[in-house]
Amino acid sequence: MDLTVLVTDDDRDIRDGIEIYLKNEGYNVLKAKDGKEALEILSKNEVHLIILDIMMPNLDGIQATFKIREERNIPIIMLSAKAEETDKIHGLSIGADDYITKPFHPLELIARVKSQLRRYTQLGTYNGASHSKIEVNGLSIDREAKEVRLNGEIVKLTPIEYKITELLLANAGRVFSIQEIYERVWNEEAYNAENIVPVHIRKIREKIEADPKNPRYLKVVWGIGYKIEK
Repeated sequence: MDLTVLVTDDDRDIRDGIEIYLKNEGYNVLKAKDGKEALEILSKNEVHLIILDIMMPNLDGIQATFKIREERNIPIIMLSAKAEETDKIHGLSIGADDYITKPFHPLELIARVKSQLRRYTQLGTYNGASHSKIEVNGLSIDREAKEVRLNGEIVKLTPIEYKITELLLANAGRVFSIQEIYERVWNEEAYNAENIVPVHIRKIREKIEADPKNPRYLKVVWGIGYKIEK
């Protein structure tokens, strides 16, 4: 399967450098200098992952992510020269799947690209419950269709949100720690999981709960982790 990555950054040297490493791994590469150009490219091409800088002219990465998430759930890896945790949390909260701070090692970026694409192209491959369809009190997942529904209505989730929901639904009643969720979903050793996982949990709740502050499905077990109630 030929996979295409869209690299969006206002720095030409960064775009060209990332392109070299991606092409060496066999990926097709498209490039944009800002969010506006990225949206134009997305409207005309099949793209499987976006690398998106936050600080750009015309349309920045935050605004572009909002626009992208209105129609697409493809993985988004955000780039930023800012190292503050608030920037990372903000990027994740608006729909990004991962975040990497400049300057970064190209091989680290490639590893994250591979990890995100693996999840995106192989959704529904957990070793938990083997059934393709799982339902708990009106919240259901169809692993073959890669859909989550609430009372029959499709819930739009990002790839990371889907994987967290799948993990918890497939093991309804079991409590997963933040570290375990991170390692199972991101498929890597937990790093800064306490700041990353809760952001995604909050976004899932906003989409599946009538009252996110008093959730019916996605429960916190204080001091331990999260579960989906049976």
